[in-house]
Order: sequence, then C-alpha cells, then structure tokens
Amino acid sequence: MRILSTLLFCFIFLSSASGKEISNKEKTRIENLLAKQVEAWNEGNLEKFMETYWNSDQLSFVGSRGPSYGWQSTLENYKMGYPDKSAMGILDFLILSISKIDKKTIYVIGKFELTREAGDLNGHFTLVVQKIKGEWLIVSDHSSSSV
Repeated sequence: MRILSTLLFCFIFLSSASGKEISNKEKTRIENLLAKQVEAWNEGNLEKFMETYWNSDQLSFVGSRGPSYGWQSTLENYKMGYPDKSAMGILDFLILSISKIDKKTIYVIGKFELTREAGDLNGHFTLVVQKIKGEWLIVSDHSSSSV
C-alpha cells in the first residue's frame, strides 16, 4: 500500500509540474517582449515602451513611490520621471529567471541598468506577464533601483 501511495504521489506531482515548464517558444516570446521594451526605451519612445503593458486600469506598477494602477497612470509616471531622451538614457536588461505560474501566466525576475548623464541607475524588477487575447503583456511590474 505504501508503494502504491508513493507512486500515486509521484505521478500527481510530475503531472502537475510538467504543466508549469516554460516552453522555448514562450521563453522566446517573453525575451522578445523585453527586447521590445529596451529598444523602445533606447529610442526615447515611451508610448512604444508602454505597448508591452496591458492597457487596462487593472495594470499595477510598484516603484519607489509605491503602487500605482492603470496603464495611463503608469505612462504619466514614466513621462514625469523621464521627460526626455537624455533623462531616459540607455537601458539594458539581464533576465535572471523566467518561470511559468500557469498556462497563461509567467513570472520574470531581472536586473536593469540605466546609463545616463544625470547619473546611472540600476536595480531589479519582477514582472507578471499574462497571455491576453493571444498576446503576452505585462500585467504587474515591481521595479526598484539600488541607491
């Protein structure tokens, strides 16, 4: 009986774990999403940068001033903090991990480096990315810079 229950446990565990492995296709799409962000940022194009976020009042962003909600609010906060190309500088990401939460939700941890004349910034971010209407979009972003 003990062997049967152990085998049953292993089968259930492996079955559930296999559904949460991220495919190469999904990983590439997430990497492309982040590459699109870097490209748009380095062009000085915040509107294009924001295309990677869910255009919804439910979008959440947590930064140095605490949480804010909504796509428009997030864009306005970016514009206030980075009013021009010089303030935006050059962005680079290092993806530390990409993991699947469920079939339509992915969790990303990374590091950002921002090189600019006003002073360099670096820090870490966590993103929740969801597949919405067939497209991977950031639904939650928590970014914090190191001092």
